[in-house]
Amino acid sequence: MQRRRAPRWLKWINPINRFLLRRGLGPAPQHLLTTTGRQTGTPRTTPVAVVEVDGERYVVAGFNASDWVANARATPRAGLRRGRQAERVELVEVPTDQRGPILARFAESIRGGRSFLTVASNAPRSAFDAAAPHHPVFRLRPYERA
Repeated sequence: MQRRRAPRWLKWINPINRFLLRRGLGPAPQHLLTTTGRQTGTPRTTPVAVVEVDGERYVVAGFNASDWVANARATPRAGLRRGRQAERVELVEVPTDQRGPILARFAESIRGGRSFLTVASNAPRSAFDAAAPHHPVFRLRPYERA
């Protein structure tokens, strides 16, 4: 499968979404994820949707070439924020063979989530397992400095 990139319209929507999320406005699952730029070392903030599965929280990349994914792989410590609520998290990448149920929950519970996945709207659950290699998933683990 060819590498997918985010649609161009997202470039125009994300600044508006960041503005709203900094004020705590917008759909409940959406948060701001701040990673460290892998080349510049400067903070990079992007809107993400947090999905909960079996008491664990996850973020899903709709596009395997997302910059935030490369940043998270290089430096897994990040900030997660929505309005005044902020926390430090560690991003732990989920193995490919465990992503299917998380992707399915993402598609079910995140409004518009399925449109970011390489899975058809009428696909069976097994299709999410097949799509797993194309959608990095990270578990959010609280991070406390020692």
